[in-house]
Amino acid sequence: MQQRKQPNRPPLRRQWLAGTALTAALAVCLPWQAAQAAACANVRIVVPFPAGGPADQLARTLAHGLQQRRGTPFVVDNKPGANGNIGIDAVRRAPGDGCTLLVAPAGNLTINPTLMPALSYSVERDFRPVSLLAGSPNVLAVHPSVPANSVQDLIKLARQADQAGKPLGYASPGVGSGLHLAGELFRNRAGITLLHVPYKGTTQALNDVVGGQVPMLFGTWPTLAPFIQSGALRALAVTQSKRSPAAPGVPSLAEQGVPGIEVSSWYALLVPRATPQPAADALGAEVRALLATPAVRTELQRQGMEPVGSTPQALETRIREEKPRPGPG
Repeated sequence: MQQRKQPNRPPLRRQWLAGTALTAALAVCLPWQAAQAAACANVRIVVPFPAGGPADQLARTLAHGLQQRRGTPFVVDNKPGANGNIGIDAVRRAPGDGCTLLVAPAGNLTINPTLMPALSYSVERDFRPVSLLAGSPNVLAVHPSVPANSVQDLIKLARQADQAGKPLGYASPGVGSGLHLAGELFRNRAGITLLHVPYKGTTQALNDVVGGQVPMLFGTWPTLAPFIQSGALRALAVTQSKRSPAAPGVPSLAEQGVPGIEVSSWYALLVPRATPQPAADALGAEVRALLATPAVRTELQRQGMEPVGSTPQALETRIREEKPRPGPG
């Protein structure tokens, strides 16, 4: 009898490896929420600043909404220090498994890498952009004891203080933050001397200004609005060329004789670079859908923020375009 010829099959080990590779490829292509739900007991959203600031409030709104939509616990993990760099570095070292996310302000993504070349992380090399989240205006505010009701009043006061050898101080959440940049731009454009007083976060800076230890600060509208409305602070200007819809009663710097300053705050969601691009894209789509819901939009607007949402590619472009560039010569 003629023996039947067996089909030409690869060895069993090769079949197993091929099957494993196919399974892994399919897992990457699964919707982010399905892959993440299987891999994570909970999802950490790292905020590189203390609790209570605008980034923290935004992250908690995001965590609550994503947890409601997916059923997986989302936990906000505050890791303050070194103007946000400690928390950002912690996310850099996290695996790209969808279990660790980062909510970061613009300053940490665009300004810090330029001012601090020895940083342990590179935004482009170590992170994958997911989505813009929200934006808000920045405000110049003073303690009520400061005898200034306008920007021009403050400029005159600053010149008098400088002549007396006691320059006015302004508080910020830290060196290299967007609010530090706002203060330096104002100092430069107004032609005055100011003393920068950096803190380890917005809450500490705000506490000392409200307490009268430092006369003024540049802060985000969501953070300062309750104190301005209660009279604990006096708002002098928004740090942009036009009034903001979030604070229509606060004049801009430009309309008070200090043009050319456009420093608003925005916040973004990123993941470790090892996260597969399809997973980042799926997470971005989920976040954009959440930001478009009436409940989340209303909550963020209550906080003084305007929901944005973007593709990962649009966020990557914004980070690149807003990095400070050296001037000529």
